[in-house]
Amino acid sequence: MRSSLIVFASALALTAGGAFAQAGPTDPQIAHIVVTANQVDIDAGKLAESKGSNADVKAFGKQMVTDHTGVNKEATALVTKLKVKPEDNPTSESLKKGGEDNVKKLKGLNGAAFDKAYVEHEVAYHQQVLDAVDKVLIPNAKNAELKSLIEKVRPAFVAHLDHAKMIQGKLGK
Repeated sequence: MRSSLIVFASALALTAGGAFAQAGPTDPQIAHIVVTANQVDIDAGKLAESKGSNADVKAFGKQMVTDHTGVNKEATALVTKLKVKPEDNPTSESLKKGGEDNVKKLKGLNGAAFDKAYVEHEVAYHQQVLDAVDKVLIPNAKNAELKSLIEKVRPAFVAHLDHAKMIQGKLGK
C-alpha cells in the first residue's frame, strides 16, 4: 500500500517540480494524466466491487467505477473533438505503474484487510489527485474546454475523498 502511494506521490512530484518544471505539462500530457488517473481508480473499484467484504466498500468501489468511467468518457470525447492525442509522459506512466502495483497488492488481501487497504488507498489517492488538479493540471491547462472539464469534475473528487474518509472512519483506521 505504502509503495503505491509513494509511486503516486513521486509521479505528482515529477509533474509539479521535476519533468515539467520549466513549462508544466502540455494539454496532451494533461489529457493522458486525467485518463490514466481515472483508469487507476476504475481498476481498483472493480476489484473492490468483487472482493470487498464490507457493503460500504463494495458500494464505494461500484461508485468509483461508474463516476470515473463517466469522466473518462467525457475526457475522451473532448480530446476527440479537439483532435488532441493524449500524450504519454512520466507522470501518466508512474500513475499506471502505481495503479497496477496497488491492484496486485489488493488481490493478495481478503476480508477486513482488503477493505481497510482499499479505503486507505482511496483516501490518499483522492487527496493526491486533488492536489495535482489544483497545483498542476488546472494551472497548466491551456485549452479552455480541457480546463473546464477538470474544474467541473473536481467537486466529484472532493466528494469521493469525503466518502472514503467516512468509510475509513467506520472501518477504523
